[in-house]
Amino acid sequence: MKPINTLNFIYVLVLFVFNHSYSQEMGFEEYNPTSTLVVPTNERMQAKFPFIDVHSHQRNMDTRDLSELIQLMDGLNEGIMVNLSGGNGDRITNAVKHINESYPNRFVVFANVDFDGVGNPGWTEKAVAQLEADVKNGAKGLKIYKSLGLYNKDVDGNRLAIDDIRLDPIWAKCGELGIPVLIHAADPKPFWDEFDADNERWLELKTHSRRKRSDTDPAPWEQIIGEQHNMFKKHPKTNFINAHMGWYANDLGKLSELLDEIPNMNVGIAAVIAELGRQPKQAHAFFVKYQDRILFGKDSWQPNEFPTYFRVLETEDEYFPYYKKYHAFWAMYGLGLPDIVLKKVYYGNALKLIPGLDKSLFPEL
Repeated sequence: MKPINTLNFIYVLVLFVFNHSYSQEMGFEEYNPTSTLVVPTNERMQAKFPFIDVHSHQRNMDTRDLSELIQLMDGLNEGIMVNLSGGNGDRITNAVKHINESYPNRFVVFANVDFDGVGNPGWTEKAVAQLEADVKNGAKGLKIYKSLGLYNKDVDGNRLAIDDIRLDPIWAKCGELGIPVLIHAADPKPFWDEFDADNERWLELKTHSRRKRSDTDPAPWEQIIGEQHNMFKKHPKTNFINAHMGWYANDLGKLSELLDEIPNMNVGIAAVIAELGRQPKQAHAFFVKYQDRILFGKDSWQPNEFPTYFRVLETEDEYFPYYKKYHAFWAMYGLGLPDIVLKKVYYGNALKLIPGLDKSLFPEL
């Protein structure tokens, strides 16, 4: 046996330790470096103007202590919260009663339609009658979940299309009653694309695998979105708020075409601020052009996430982080919107579309 060369042994050992310590394997999920970029920061812990969140979801509005919500809302400068999860029937009645006894001008409830039983005799008439009753009992709008177009089926087991003629009287009744319809259709287009390294939503689909779709599960994305647009066009006297900017926040040119084509369609920015924050110049121009048809909304009630929305809309900050990597692994840039545009987005457009809101809570436009 040859004697071990001490110097060679030490050299090999050093190489092993160095490579083991500094060349470790790391997945995309774990790699989340802190930026070393030094730029001016103008964080916004509360909105510059009081705002109306047209896209919130709250439970137990008929029994919970609303003062807890009010305290958080005041900290954000939130004037009115629109709870889209109102249900119907007694849930609406009891929630509105509790709100009126507590903070009557700070909360709004939207009704929901139960689509079970479409196709049974009299279903449409009953649904319309229930909606009328809910509005009479205090509902200020109608919220449609993405289950319509994705999951809901009629009594024959067929997927219920958004533009199904059996639903037309519901949309027409909303126009007659003067209430808006806030509708979430489908999901982001990448959920239908190949689940591979080219998919921008790869991390979200990996961590939330149930969100993956295909052309047969349940239908092509373009078909579902097209049904929504067709429904808007069939009911020009009804005002629609297209949730999540209709999933076209990543293609503002296409969204501009749709807004020009469908004058009764408005858009809410809930859950798509990450798309806007990576294209500040184009998004700024879009907001200025369509300032009368864009509404503020957040979706999930996480007060600590609102400041990112304020910062994107209000400042001209550069390269600041988003709060969920699986939604956006890129950085945000501020749009620097003018005050008049901010006021319309934060509250002015909602005051026009949603009846019976307390305008005294907000500055004049």
